[in-house]
Amino acid sequence: MTKVGFISLGCPKNLVDSEVMLGHLKLKGFTLTRQMEEAEVLVVNTCGFIDSAKKESIDSILEAAAMKQTGACRKLIVAGCMVERYRDALLADMPEIDACLGTRDIEHIAEIIGADDRLFEPERNPGYLYTEASPRLLTTPKSTAYLKISEGCDHACAFCAIPGIRGPQRSRSIESILAEARNLVAQGILEISLVGQDTTDFGRDLGDPDGLEKLVRALGKVEGLPWFRIHYSYPNRTTEGLLRAMAETPNCVKYLDMPLQHADARVLKTMARGGSHGSFLKLLKQVRHLVPDISIRSNFIVGFPGETPEAFQTLFDFVQEAQFEHVGVFTYSLEEGTPAYELGDPVPKRTKESRKRKLLEIQQKISRTKNQARIGQVLDVLIEGVHEETELVLKGRHQGQAPEVDGNVLIVGGEPQVGAIQPVKITQAHAYDLVGEVVAP
Repeated sequence: MTKVGFISLGCPKNLVDSEVMLGHLKLKGFTLTRQMEEAEVLVVNTCGFIDSAKKESIDSILEAAAMKQTGACRKLIVAGCMVERYRDALLADMPEIDACLGTRDIEHIAEIIGADDRLFEPERNPGYLYTEASPRLLTTPKSTAYLKISEGCDHACAFCAIPGIRGPQRSRSIESILAEARNLVAQGILEISLVGQDTTDFGRDLGDPDGLEKLVRALGKVEGLPWFRIHYSYPNRTTEGLLRAMAETPNCVKYLDMPLQHADARVLKTMARGGSHGSFLKLLKQVRHLVPDISIRSNFIVGFPGETPEAFQTLFDFVQEAQFEHVGVFTYSLEEGTPAYELGDPVPKRTKESRKRKLLEIQQKISRTKNQARIGQVLDVLIEGVHEETELVLKGRHQGQAPEVDGNVLIVGGEPQVGAIQPVKITQAHAYDLVGEVVAP
């Protein structure tokens, strides 16, 4: 049987695509291998969102191409977002690539591998959505999985190329999502992370602006699902109804990932986002009032065209006042095909990096203070396995820590069980990680 090696890059939404492709390959009888040098076919599922992601994708393609010279590889397939943006250029500039597969063609992966013509394209499905019936092979750590509730995006944020890559908003039905959630629970999954380009837009394309609120309440009734969390919420779509649903649904963890991107009103207007320092503080106050003890994560872009020193200071002051539990910071990347492309890239790279560093430094202090306040508390922690840096320590996450992007709880005592949610008493705190020991329930 043909051995296939798979390299998945980018966000959790892309990872779900990779898992669906792996599911199709397994169903079709291919042998999957983690040893890339043994693979006869290599698939690179790319990210093409910003410059750093594109560079990582190109580097991975080149590494895979080199294996055609030194390893068992005889065919290289490139899939994902970069194919949607640069298919012709990839095929023209990299003859090592044997075929390309777009984001809406992923269920044709076996067909593409078997094709003789590198220019072969399967019949396209612009409205493609995977469903609970799609074969899927999970690659996340034991007990946790992502569930993509929608595809595409109807927003027109000036900096973002996603609508052109992924197409318009397409929501799955609540019934389909519940069926997949039950399938995941049957596989031993204890935590589901809901993802989409804008999860709070879920259902609007189907005529239901309260779709996510209804989905939250429905997932609350899924037997055997202890935790689920919401990612990628849009600020002006984070409604009181949604927040009340989160607060009233016990297995909806008290966590919200809400990328705000900036806090200066002029910059936000240029971004085609809307909002301001004041309106966002008001929203955060409402979130914390309606969902007590919630952990909030946000992301910001520094160096966007028009971000003056004064505008950055507004953002810096906002982060200090907002007191987020978690923050991610990105430097602006000029992307062709986006509305902001014509604005150029006037903020120097050195200035962008300096602003990013300043934001992360203040957030580190905030995070350390918030973590230190948890010393002595007993938190429910999902024990995930051995820490990457040492086999002597197990790691897990409490409800306020999402997979991959936030910190961990390091387990140094008690009787931890991998793949279980256990009470852990916090004994030490750092800027990003907590340390604790499992205690009797």
